[in-house]
Amino acid sequence: MKKRYLYLLLLPGVLFLTIFMIVPIFLTIGTTFFNESGFTIQGYLDFFKDRYFIEILLTTLRVSLFTTIICILFGFPAAYYISKLGKRTKAIMLLLTIFPLLTSPVVRSFSWMVIIGKNGVINKLLLSMGLIDKPLDILYTPTAIIIGLVHLFLPLIIVTLVGVMENIETDLLKAAESLGASRLAIFSKVIIPLSVPGLVIGSILVFVGSFTAYTTPALLGGKQRVISTFLYQNAITLNEWQVASIVATIMIAVTVLIISIMNGLAKKLNPKG
Repeated sequence: MKKRYLYLLLLPGVLFLTIFMIVPIFLTIGTTFFNESGFTIQGYLDFFKDRYFIEILLTTLRVSLFTTIICILFGFPAAYYISKLGKRTKAIMLLLTIFPLLTSPVVRSFSWMVIIGKNGVINKLLLSMGLIDKPLDILYTPTAIIIGLVHLFLPLIIVTLVGVMENIETDLLKAAESLGASRLAIFSKVIIPLSVPGLVIGSILVFVGSFTAYTTPALLGGKQRVISTFLYQNAITLNEWQVASIVATIMIAVTVLIISIMNGLAKKLNPKG
């Protein structure tokens, strides 16, 4: 009876996800394999022969990868510091970390346009200090997209890592220290392996979010295309829904592949986790 009751509680959520997410995804994927002549994969073959699309895909992967790496480098030490604070201070720091998520990505992107534009704060500061002779071209480049995405997704990886790091027993660190391990050895052989689950989850959130983000690349990237803006262009501007469906399917496939690779890597780094 208890199991049936639990299944009934799950039913509304399962039906909602099935009707509004799973069914549309399968319908979208299905339309890419059929045309007037019947079953075909010609659309995919044409896409992967197109150097323009391949360049867009590679640019998107590079941007997502660099965003993830930078978020890890910045987020890991910040999360470790926050996890060692007292409860009250930790709560305040987490609140400050999460606070930027309450701001619209559009507002944040326009803020970065003011900061990194040719007449922006950074260029004016560097010119006034005599470090550069002419304004740097940062805006409307992959670098600008990466800056915006790091600002957007860094809180996610910090919060995820804090949840894992605060559960690392202090006794383990003291035991390693008592056995003669240096601080670097404790960090690399105790803290990092135990933080792998949070690191993997946070990395997946950042990579997938960066790979599928639209607003930030559209505003900060300008004419620099990524796969999400390319999809929007085909669906809304060119009204090429078949092409847009193929792009969406490729995005789903790449996302699933990356998640599988990261999970496999996590099992190797932390087999017992």
